[in-house]
Amino acid sequence: MEYRRLGASGPVVSRVAFGNSLTAGNQLEDRAATACVRAALDAGITTFDTADAYAGGRAEELLGRALGGVDRDSVVICTKVGRGGKPGPGALSRARIAESLDGSLRRLGTGHIDLYQAHLYDDSTPLDETMRAFADAVAAGKIRYVGVSEWAADEIARAAVLARELGIPLVANQPQYSMLWRVIEAEVVPACEESGIGQMVWSPLAGGVLTGKYKPGLRAPAGSRAVAAKGGEISIQRYSFLSDEVLSAVERVGALADEAGLTLPQLALAWVLQNSQVATAVIGASAPEQIGRNLAAAGKTLGPELLRRIDDALGAVVVRDPGLTLSRMLRARAATAASSPATPISSPAIL
Repeated sequence: MEYRRLGASGPVVSRVAFGNSLTAGNQLEDRAATACVRAALDAGITTFDTADAYAGGRAEELLGRALGGVDRDSVVICTKVGRGGKPGPGALSRARIAESLDGSLRRLGTGHIDLYQAHLYDDSTPLDETMRAFADAVAAGKIRYVGVSEWAADEIARAAVLARELGIPLVANQPQYSMLWRVIEAEVVPACEESGIGQMVWSPLAGGVLTGKYKPGLRAPAGSRAVAAKGGEISIQRYSFLSDEVLSAVERVGALADEAGLTLPQLALAWVLQNSQVATAVIGASAPEQIGRNLAAAGKTLGPELLRRIDDALGAVVVRDPGLTLSRMLRARAATAASSPATPISSPAIL
């Protein structure tokens, strides 16, 4: 396992992190979820990602129990605020942050969170209020570093200015990123690089599509994320990853993986880690053995010719539009709803 600093001044993280968004408390029984965490530790993973919203808080509880007995200073525990708790406005208000943070600390069984991330931008709360609440939590020793997740470039830039003024260690952004989904490259990554913010990306395997298990013209296999995990079917189908056009392109990339002596998941993970701005990529697992197989890619370097052939194989199915950054998508929906009150606004069941 390799390790890298997250952002210009963040914690040292393993190049691959373990996340439990759709597994712990959902797709897996508790014993299996714990076995996956233990396998991650055995493989050298030191960075663990969860959120107060995952499985209604049970994902945090299970992670806390699974890490019981582990030297606390040897792991980086990351969680999020902004989608758990009560619905409605104020998801990143001072009161909601204080309430959610104390709940996360209790469920995780720890005295501090290494990286506390704002889970989606909150238009209903002044950004200054959110950042001051984070500053107070840092001063109290409850969190050590601050991050955001799925924010747009302009939101990140404004947060970075406030962070500097308040002395907040804003070091990370957690966006979706894969060889199929590259919407952060044009705007978000440059904005983060300018402010010393690193990328902790999620869904490097595009919700499992880049494992090769889904085939064009065939139904999703039983037990797969597309049918078995609450929220998993949305995270895949929302972006049309199961269209025959995408799946045919993925089969072409699979052939390139074979030529390179890699599995398709290994190639997909190596591709994400090839980006110099990506400090760590968050993977999940439904079985402990998946972790070791996929980690074989962590130290692989893909040559320019292979990268070119991957782009050629994927062609037009690659999504690059920066307007599809999740925060911007929600803004657009809100604007549409304001002009057409009958249009519902639903919170995305992903991340």
